[in-house]
Amino acid sequence: MASPADPLSTVARRAPLTAERKVRTDLDDVIPKPYVARALAAVDAEHKNGSPGHQHHDLSVLQQHVAFFDRDGDGIIYPWETYSGSCSFYCFYGFLRGWLPSPFFPIYIHNIHKAKHGSDSGTYDTEGRYTPANFENIFSKYARTKSDALTFTELWQMTEGNRVAMDPFGWISSKLEWIILYILARDRQGFLPKEAIRASMDGSLFEYLSKQESHLNIDLPTLTIVLDTDMRNTLLIDV
Repeated sequence: MASPADPLSTVARRAPLTAERKVRTDLDDVIPKPYVARALAAVDAEHKNGSPGHQHHDLSVLQQHVAFFDRDGDGIIYPWETYSGSCSFYCFYGFLRGWLPSPFFPIYIHNIHKAKHGSDSGTYDTEGRYTPANFENIFSKYARTKSDALTFTELWQMTEGNRVAMDPFGWISSKLEWIILYILARDRQGFLPKEAIRASMDGSLFEYLSKQESHLNIDLPTLTIVLDTDMRNTLLIDV
């Protein structure tokens, strides 16, 4: 006679991936209501209130993610307003106020939730809120070398694991976004720290990098290579 099923089990014996890619079962002990999507704060086990000192301005976390690139504060991001043009990887027509595309390729922050694509981590929901449990599960599933960071190989495996059928746009977009973040925020050992990923979710990472670039008067690619993890984590407290 088979033993009764555990309704809270996260592993199925005949589905090996459920054992290989573990999900956190202790989050209720470290994050209040970890499965509730946060509209304003990028929360994790180490930052229960989000990024210290970061101002949300009543924007959703996804809106905060891109708001740094709105250089004139008009709620519209044009390609020339970004440092690296990374925002142009998003599908611009999803942000328009009407049906006709603009030749200036604007991104309307108000409509940024329409840019959410498939094959992602699920950390943002379809309204632009942030779900702590899904963020934490990135690391429980894929961080094998260090529990609080991803290697490039682990990052790639994550994007492969998140792929859904018939979604080439999502496959490509997800890989491009994560590779750009890895180039910007990896440490000297080649790890992409958990804190850098979380801070990118609410845009505080970009604020931090901009402040350091201005202070040191060197370009961003050089800056991100020479800063080590300890300095990065220490200075993020003041963002």
